Amino acid sequence: MISTPDRQAAVMLIHEAVAAGARKRVACRELGITLRTLERWTQTGVVGSDRRPQAHRPVPPNRLSEAERAEALRVVNEPRFASLPPTQIVPRLADEGRYIASESTLYRLLRAANQLAHRGRAKTPDTRPIPRHRARGANTLWCWDISYLPGPVSGQFFFLYLVLDIYSRKIVAHEVHEEESGDHAAALIRQALVREGVTDRRPLVLHQDNGSPMKASTFVATLDALGVRRSYSRPGVSDDNAYAESLFRTCKYRPGYPGAFGSLAKARAWMLAFVRWYNHHHKHRNLKFVSPAERHTGAGVASPNGRRTP
Repeated sequence: MISTPDRQAAVMLIHEAVAAGARKRVACRELGITLRTLERWTQTGVVGSDRRPQAHRPVPPNRLSEAERAEALRVVNEPRFASLPPTQIVPRLADEGRYIASESTLYRLLRAANQLAHRGRAKTPDTRPIPRHRARGANTLWCWDISYLPGPVSGQFFFLYLVLDIYSRKIVAHEVHEEESGDHAAALIRQALVREGVTDRRPLVLHQDNGSPMKASTFVATLDALGVRRSYSRPGVSDDNAYAESLFRTCKYRPGYPGAFGSLAKARAWMLAFVRWYNHHHKHRNLKFVSPAERHTGAGVASPNGRRTP
């Protein structure tokens, strides 16, 4: 909504433009409003504040009266309906030739009366907030994931483990194994922490999805023992771990990607070459075209146009 001073200023500018010979509709368009909006602002002769939040709105003709609301609550609280949800109450009443309200209305009345509770043995659904973290420097925020690498025959796969520093986009650790395992993941994170010199005095957040290796007791215990804070994607939201997914795409669309690997040794050798290229030679667009390794160390980059590491 536009504030009252802004409205008054806009009306004054439009009047000045009209007095100078401009058409009112064109003047309104220049200010980003319609002629009807101007007419609504000036219909009383005084430009006032927006009254839409306090506007009087007619009551819907099918709204239940207080007596009907009380009767609906009385019916749903009868002993025969006390343990049933509205989705079962409405058809049972229909079998008796009665209709007091729709399912959604009954749910709304029960909610307003604080009588709506989760039913059944299923876990109460919860809404998880969007994971939000800020990478303020290298080795403060990592993410990791596992992806398939096709093997020598159809249906056989190797598993690529990648750990990415979000601040610098550097691959701080990687490995290829023949199976998904929380033990392999725990060893990889421990190796990455030692290699990067990260201690429990430097807080580190590790973001991941909800796969079984990420929730494995061995892996969780390792992170807790190392002082690494865990962060998880929301269930069913695939793009909460977008940096890792983007890295997998960069890897598998790299020229020379074989598409399938004849052995575990060949998969490991190709990934080692890819990681070296990505970290030291790949000019990352989101890093203003410096390599992840340069961003990670903060080293300046001399170039003909004087560009330096961000």
